Amino acid sequence: MKIASIFARYLLGLQFTVFGLNGFLHFIPQPPPANPLAIQFLVAVSASHFAAFFFALQVLGGLLLLSGFFVPLALTMLAAELYNILAFHMTLAPGAAPALVACVLWVLVFLQYRENFKGIFSAKPATQT
Repeated sequence: MKIASIFARYLLGLQFTVFGLNGFLHFIPQPPPANPLAIQFLVAVSASHFAAFFFALQVLGGLLLLSGFFVPLALTMLAAELYNILAFHMTLAPGAAPALVACVLWVLVFLQYRENFKGIFSAKPATQT
């Protein structure tokens, strides 16, 4: 399981680093979405510069996963990114296969680091004294 988690961490890190950089450098051509609402959404996200924040978090999270440092922080950041990617593809632009692959990879990495998240899953966490 540990080897699968390491492999998943590198794949997920590479995926987010490449697609995050693509948001800035546009080296992977993408056709416009067929749904007019998706086009309006993407125009609004680009015009408001929210996309730059989104892509910067993807690059940062991907690099953290590739480096092996602050992996729980990277997983936390990328969980929010994955939620937004899945929500976009499920509602505005069908074709969520790459996002679902990323979710499976995220879960594989998370399982290796689940002890780091133990406190956030308790209903009444212990307080610091």
